[in-house]
Amino acid sequence: MIRFRLFALLAVAIFSTPAISQIKPLNKIAERLHENMIQAGSVDILVILRDKADLSAAKYFNSKSEKGIFVYNELLKTARLSQQNIVKWAGNHGLKYKSYFLVNAVWLNCPSDLVYELAEMPEVEKIIANSNMTFHKPVEEYKITSREVTSIEWGIDMINANDVWALGYTGEGVVIGGQDTGYDWQHPALKNNYRGWDGTQADHNYNWHDAIHELSPLNGDTTANPANNPCGLDINAPCDDQQHGTHTMGTMIGHTDGDTIGVAPGSKWIGVRNMERGWGKPSTYIEGFEWFIAPTDTNNLNPNPDLSPDVINNSWGCPPQEGCDNSNFSVMQTVVENVKSAGIVVVVSAGNSGSGCESVDDPAAMYEPSFSIGAMRQNDTIANFSSRGPVSIDGSNRLKPNVCAPGVNVRSSIPNGGYANFSGTSMAGPHVAGAVALLISAAPKLRGEVELIESILEETAIPKFSDQECGGIAGNALPNNTYGFGRIDILAAVEKAQLTSFTKEKVLVGQLLAFPNPAKDKLYLKTAELTGRVDIMISNIEGKVLYQETLNSGGQSIFTINIDFQATGILVCKLVNQKQQFVTKFVKK
Repeated sequence: MIRFRLFALLAVAIFSTPAISQIKPLNKIAERLHENMIQAGSVDILVILRDKADLSAAKYFNSKSEKGIFVYNELLKTARLSQQNIVKWAGNHGLKYKSYFLVNAVWLNCPSDLVYELAEMPEVEKIIANSNMTFHKPVEEYKITSREVTSIEWGIDMINANDVWALGYTGEGVVIGGQDTGYDWQHPALKNNYRGWDGTQADHNYNWHDAIHELSPLNGDTTANPANNPCGLDINAPCDDQQHGTHTMGTMIGHTDGDTIGVAPGSKWIGVRNMERGWGKPSTYIEGFEWFIAPTDTNNLNPNPDLSPDVINNSWGCPPQEGCDNSNFSVMQTVVENVKSAGIVVVVSAGNSGSGCESVDDPAAMYEPSFSIGAMRQNDTIANFSSRGPVSIDGSNRLKPNVCAPGVNVRSSIPNGGYANFSGTSMAGPHVAGAVALLISAAPKLRGEVELIESILEETAIPKFSDQECGGIAGNALPNNTYGFGRIDILAAVEKAQLTSFTKEKVLVGQLLAFPNPAKDKLYLKTAELTGRVDIMISNIEGKVLYQETLNSGGQSIFTINIDFQATGILVCKLVNQKQQFVTKFVKK
């Protein structure tokens, strides 16, 4: 597996922020950044802003498309409004900067003495180092093999993916995202599934993004010559400068005539390179996830949330010995939460730090919203290296991993048309990402329903037990801190999904839904699809009108209303469209 160790970083997007006056400027600067500032004339930093987008309403949207558009717009709006002063300040000082919206942050290459000036700004919550991350290569690498015509890879057979194929579901209509060392898109096992290939010509717009803009000094380069990287920098077509990414993607979707190595060979894939020959930074990770929320063309323009993937496979880590602690755990947690709000499943490898208890101790595997995956051997037992729970480093004692999947001696693609067998939990994660694709293709109603997808995979997993007690939870309990809920069984998951009768909340004619409820500054109104003029009026229970507006529906069914007027308590909302009238009540905080 590849996992990325963050040297001084990955930091802080706390949800309950103290009053601005209580945060002293020096306290905003991360301790390890202080050390860097003493030693260097300029520092690579991320400035985390205190304003956070409220995405709680995303759960009320019916489709993945609606969720994605809402989340993207809210994140972008919050970032643009709150970053204005910092962007202006950076321009006035002639500094290079880059704005991010997924975690309301600004990257700067900043003279050390100016960092204190930044810390004085009231909108700044925290300033952290944008440190280099290293990675763990797969735990075991086997002799590289030439292309073989095989029946079924053992991992595919163990999770019953081939039985799902027999039902007619191979992942059609589903898009898998991968961010890693890049991808050899012309590998015979990957090319036909690349969303940017139509069988005749390639179009990398909206299908590929390179977050690597500079060489990492940790690769031992003595010059900034991009030729030192076999792929170059800021490339407009997929390329793998190591080999790990190509291997993980093969496990998700790979196939050629007579040789299927991927769990979901009918799915399409898109990708991001977020490491430079195995070294990345928090900024490259944030940039990759951000692109997945709303993919762009190859000029990084014209973002389109409707082209986001259904599931993303990702493996990285930030161990405490590298500087991650309770003061800077939160940035990547915010990333995972926001991506999930957009209706995208985030699969995370649990780590290769086993076999001891409490070894799931790095972001992002340690987080509650991450779907964390342990690794199994061919004899259906846990791999010794697979990290165990509980998560004790943040005091939560949270049970991890969620589930397990095949991760030892996994045969898959590597660059230049080759194949190799690797072991690691990031060989296990792609099996689960592929399984998600199979599940959605078999039950399209699940698209965008992240929590439900994860629950089905947990509930249908084959229970696995051990003699190992971790965190006071016996190894024969279900779930446990060795296997989680057990080893995934995608056939059982598909059968459960198809037999489960559920309908997403629909607003019928004559109904009006107001959310969130209670609401504070912003209210969303959802009805059946309307046409023509729409009159909206909000009043208190005595009938006093507090807000009114006339809109052209434009075929919309969701309307955003600013309710920052001076009133609290129970309010009445009325919406009139032609001869239809909709009325509902909500509470304003």
